[in-house]
Amino acid sequence: MTAQIEPPCGATLGSAWRRHILYVAPAVGVVDLAAVLELALKGDPRELPSTVIGRPTPDFSLPPVQDRMLGLASTDLRGEVSSVNMLASWCAACRSEHPLLMAMGQSGAATIHGINYKDAPPDAARWLNMLGDPYVRTGADRDGRVGIEWGLYGVPETYVVSADGRVMHKHAGPLTEQVRDATILPLIERLRRGVGRQSP
Repeated sequence: MTAQIEPPCGATLGSAWRRHILYVAPAVGVVDLAAVLELALKGDPRELPSTVIGRPTPDFSLPPVQDRMLGLASTDLRGEVSSVNMLASWCAACRSEHPLLMAMGQSGAATIHGINYKDAPPDAARWLNMLGDPYVRTGADRDGRVGIEWGLYGVPETYVVSADGRVMHKHAGPLTEQVRDATILPLIERLRRGVGRQSP
């Protein structure tokens, strides 16, 4: 007769514990992932943190977009409250917000400057000629370096700059009437009056 050898009690518990971990660990991972996704979905993708808020605009000097006379430099963003819009002709969302920028520029509610991001010169010129040009000055950021210095996540983005050249607000994504009327224009007006030095 063959004797059966019982495994030590500790070995049995160890095997059971390992099996338990193998079943529980993936479940815990799924729960953690679900929690992260829930937080991401609840957050507003336009409310992205930016290291430039409250700081002077990055130092830069850009040549004008093709067929325009005035480029854009950091020194141009001093002396009056203004808005800086990052745009590109290949950007569908830029096209959707463009009528709002045109209306802002034509009404005099805001001085708007443009930074044309990683665009072919003829395409940028054709785009502005076709859709209208709301910008007082438009700099051509051909290699995207200036956009990176501004903390650009992706076009379009719109910034509000105080008269002393500080970035006071950043809106990521296309402008909407709600954002323009509830955030951008009121902030510009407060800064013009010397009130509200912080982003809303």
